[in-house]
Amino acid sequence: MDDLSLSCSRRQFTGESVYDLYGRPLRSLRLSVTDRCNLRCRYCMPEEDYVWLPREDVLSFEEMATLAGYFVDVGVDKVRLTGGEPLLRRDLPRLVRLLAQNRGITEIALTTNGVLLAEQAQALYDAGLHRVTVSLDTLKPDRFRRLTGRDEFDRVLEGIAAARTVGFPNLKLDTVMIRGFNDDELVPLIEFARHIGAEVRFIEYMDVGGANEWTMDKVLSCQVMLEQLSRRYGEIVAIAGRGAAPAQRYRLADGTTFGIIPSTTMPFCRQCDRSRVTADGMWYLCLYALEGIDLRGPLRQGAGPNHIRELIRAGWRSRRDRGAEMRKELERTGMRERELIGIERLREDPHLEMHARGG
Repeated sequence: MDDLSLSCSRRQFTGESVYDLYGRPLRSLRLSVTDRCNLRCRYCMPEEDYVWLPREDVLSFEEMATLAGYFVDVGVDKVRLTGGEPLLRRDLPRLVRLLAQNRGITEIALTTNGVLLAEQAQALYDAGLHRVTVSLDTLKPDRFRRLTGRDEFDRVLEGIAAARTVGFPNLKLDTVMIRGFNDDELVPLIEFARHIGAEVRFIEYMDVGGANEWTMDKVLSCQVMLEQLSRRYGEIVAIAGRGAAPAQRYRLADGTTFGIIPSTTMPFCRQCDRSRVTADGMWYLCLYALEGIDLRGPLRQGAGPNHIRELIRAGWRSRRDRGAEMRKELERTGMRERELIGIERLREDPHLEMHARGG
């Protein structure tokens, strides 16, 4: 398994953009359109009630498109719409159309839990959405209900089917693997994705926020996943050219591909070109960051384009974030689990949980 271990290693990339203190360019923007969600997944937002962002603070679609444009001006060319659950935001295709007008954006993508996708897939496609990623953590309806607190499994499958029918290319399924919960579904999920013409990406359980009750013993590592899959499929080959992508992709002997995002055990901070803007205009340079930069304030106070572009340039140039690597380093002293943010603090600041900043 030494070759498989090496295949999880980091890769470098090059490119032209604004660079941070580690030489990482600003290329990808994750734009959260809402902090609300219609599921209560155990690994993301398991509580029934949260402190939500004030509605008057949430950006309009025009404001979001304007901010995205400023990011494009300084190097971003990919925008991913996230949440919460982004399809809860009414008339989301209108935002897609606004973004599609910007010729500097080469890819507009969407991450969704799929519950509302069947009824919106065609409109999103027609508006100019390029790619869709659907979260699918299990193929068992009863397990889905326990994980999400909702009985919506069939609607998720309908959403996936609709995305295929509409014609979205490169459909991806994101699966958070939790040891002792869904770690018996690695092979079934690969087979399901193969059957529908999609690619599954297995995500290591991450210690973001704190309400999810994360512990290291619940993490199914990249290495363990590869070992289990190799026993079923034989030789697994890492696909070169990962660049700044979060997933390392692999190919089975029959050509089937899948990905693993090993951010917990094998962080890829040194290649990260992503940042996140919340639905109320706070800019976070790292998923683990505790503080963000307010872009809504200057935007609504009438700051000119050059001023906001310079805020973005200056913020990125001073970026030294490597949150996943720092969490990894805490394992040596046994402090990693103690760094989780307590539920009371999460209730005080709605920005600190992943659902507010678009995981």
